[in-house]
Amino acid sequence: MSLTFYWYPKCGTCRNAKKWLDAHHFSYEAIHIVDNPPSREQLEKFYRSSGLELKKFFNTSGQKYRELGIKDKMKSAGEAELLDLLASDGMLLKRPILTDGQTVTVGFKEDEYEKIWLK
Repeated sequence: MSLTFYWYPKCGTCRNAKKWLDAHHFSYEAIHIVDNPPSREQLEKFYRSSGLELKKFFNTSGQKYRELGIKDKMKSAGEAELLDLLASDGMLLKRPILTDGQTVTVGFKEDEYEKIWLK
């Protein structure tokens, strides 16, 4: 299984997820989510594969999210507009994003990783 791990090295949650992956001997490609964010097309694929609401892909605790007033935009914006917003700046993305091309997880919760990735 080939994994892609989108992360931000300064993010504590990302570092915890990376430690978990390393402790469980996963092989993955680590991609800096701010320097090399996923494209809009990739984000749409992640969204469709994840089964999550699109708002779960936003880093709602981030400064950029607050600066741009995205919470208010969420109420009226369509899916295409939200995907465009997500693709515009890697700091808007909730992280880490882990995918094998089929399955996608957003954020890190150890029990979720165990259930999904240790199958």
